[in-house]
Amino acid sequence: MFMTVQGVGELTALSFKAGVDQPQRFAKSKSVGARFGLTPSRYEAGEIAYDGRISKCGDGSVREHLYEAANATLNNTKKWSWLKAWAMEIAKRRGMEKAKVALARRLAEVLHRMWCDGTTFQWQRTAA
Repeated sequence: MFMTVQGVGELTALSFKAGVDQPQRFAKSKSVGARFGLTPSRYEAGEIAYDGRISKCGDGSVREHLYEAANATLNNTKKWSWLKAWAMEIAKRRGMEKAKVALARRLAEVLHRMWCDGTTFQWQRTAA
């Protein structure tokens, strides 16, 4: 089921499944990316406040596998999906490295939603 997503292989699927363990622990799929440290860290001191690099909390091997899946999706595949198109739009605005991290976070959300629903990856977005 997980390997229907572009760029996700056996190791990524196994490490994600082992890292999440029970999908019911997360109320929303958006919170899965934060569990693996794929959200920006926040720095606040006095009047200064800014977002830094990714927080790197949580399981590092799952984060590494999700990042490698994002890298494979953007660099090694010729077939386009809505997920790759979304990441390429970010790459145009912010750069390829930030797009890879954003895609890794989005992959975590998609994989969690697929696991909860029991569905496979949809290559084209369908109108609701």
